[in-house]
Amino acid sequence: MDYFVELGHIGLFIAAFLAATLLPLSSELVLSSLLLAGLPAISLVLTATTGNVLGSFCNYLIGYWGSQQLTNTQLNKWLQRAENSLRQARIRYQKWGLVALLFAWVPVIGDPLTLVAGVLRVPWVAFVILVTIGKLLRYIVITYFVLQIS
Repeated sequence: MDYFVELGHIGLFIAAFLAATLLPLSSELVLSSLLLAGLPAISLVLTATTGNVLGSFCNYLIGYWGSQQLTNTQLNKWLQRAENSLRQARIRYQKWGLVALLFAWVPVIGDPLTLVAGVLRVPWVAFVILVTIGKLLRYIVITYFVLQIS
């Protein structure tokens, strides 16, 4: 984490981008460290949100393009073998529809949810808008609490 913090806004962008993929990484720690170091909150929130949404969009594209290469039978077999979280994300999305994308920030279920959105061919504009709203609100809340305790 120190490496990302040393890079400032660029490090936060990279951490947020990677954290939104299926890689286990926490952008919240980098954001908190940079806030405590006195960097401007608004620019940090915008940087983290942008990186995180772009990372989620990569998941979407992997699901979208990857599923085009598979038949429905192959896709179902792959999803059955994949992590339980991928199957759960698909079920949640089918139950809640587009509203589920507002929760793409939630640990464990959020990243697979963005991948499944691509598999299910969610319109990309709706995807970007909903994922951005959810992730922006999360970073605003984190920023608020970090600044309150500092």
